[in-house]
Amino acid sequence: VQLQACGGGLVQVGDSLRLSCAASGGTFSRRNVAWFRQAPGKEREFVAAIRWNGGHTYYRDSVRGRFAMSKNSAKDTAYLQMNNLIPEDTATYYCAVDSGGTILSEIRNARSYEYWGQGTKVTVSS
Repeated sequence: VQLQACGGGLVQVGDSLRLSCAASGGTFSRRNVAWFRQAPGKEREFVAAIRWNGGHTYYRDSVRGRFAMSKNSAKDTAYLQMNNLIPEDTATYYCAVDSGGTILSEIRNARSYEYWGQGTKVTVSS
């Protein structure tokens, strides 16, 4: 599965962005999809995930209520709607897909995901 992430950019505090992650060479069928991010000099961190059946989403505490993840299974595309952006959201955002079967307790673990996109950079200026 190849993943293409896009939608990043330079925005001001309080602005919104929507990231997209499109799959090719495979589908999201029965796979969990997640977004991670990595800021310069920092470890990669979990941002959000959506279960393979699309029924549940999970977020890190600092983005809950501001970010919303969704997916369009017909298009094999996942989205991350980011609202009320703050400078701490500045990072390169990566989408990732597992091979299926990830247990719920590991959905926030980057090691659960086999396929990764190339990343899209988000910069929030104050």
